[in-house]
Amino acid sequence: MRNYDLTPLYRSAIGFDRLARLAEHAAANNGNAGYPPYNIELLGDNQYRITMAVAGFAMDELEITSEGEKLLVKGTKSEQQPERQYLYQGIAERGFERTFQLADYVTVSGAHLEHGLLNIDLVREIPEAMKPRKITIGSGKVLEAESQSE
Repeated sequence: MRNYDLTPLYRSAIGFDRLARLAEHAAANNGNAGYPPYNIELLGDNQYRITMAVAGFAMDELEITSEGEKLLVKGTKSEQQPERQYLYQGIAERGFERTFQLADYVTVSGAHLEHGLLNIDLVREIPEAMKPRKITIGSGKVLEAESQSE
C-alpha cells in the first residue's frame, strides 16, 4: 500500500486538519482488506457516486444506513442456499460492512442495484447561509452618517 505525506496539506489548508487526519486514517486502515471493491466518482460539481461490486447479493441482502456523517453499507448472505461443492470459488460470498465518512452537507440521494453493482448517489447541499456572499465595502462617511442617525 502506498503511503502519502499529507504535511503540505496541513501547511496550506487552514481548518482542514480534520479532513487530513481522516485521509491519513483511511490510508492506514487495512481492516476490510479491499472487500468489496468500490469506486467513488465525481458526477458534477456537488454530485458523487459510490459503486460497489456486490456480485451474488440480492437487494434484500443489502442494507444502507446513513447516520450523521457516516454511511454504512452492509451485506448479509442468507443461509437458505443449499450446500454447494466448489472446485474453485473465486466469487466471495461472505458478508461485509463498509463504512464511508461523508463530508459536511453530503447526503444520500438514492441507491440502485444493477448487474451486480450497487450504486449509491450522493449530493452535497450547502445551506444558503453557508454559501459565499459578496460583501460591499462602504466608506467611512457613510458609516458615520448611519451612526449619527441612530
